Amino acid sequence: MSFADAARGAAHVAAAALGWRPADFWAATPAELVTALGLDAPPAATVNRDALASLMERYPDADRTDR
Repeated sequence: MSFADAARGAAHVAAAALGWRPADFWAATPAELVTALGLDAPPAATVNRDALASLMERYPDADRTDR
């Protein structure tokens, strides 16, 4: 992929997701684009199998019939 192809794709995303005009896109730094798209946010917390089982044990559903 060439720089032009990548820039065209990024400009399309900025226009569709952020409503940016071409001048807005070209005036922004790559870091500003990443931040505006929310790509610099920390990953969401995940729950592993053991933690989920513990939560299910502590907070059972009243309508569960598989017990």
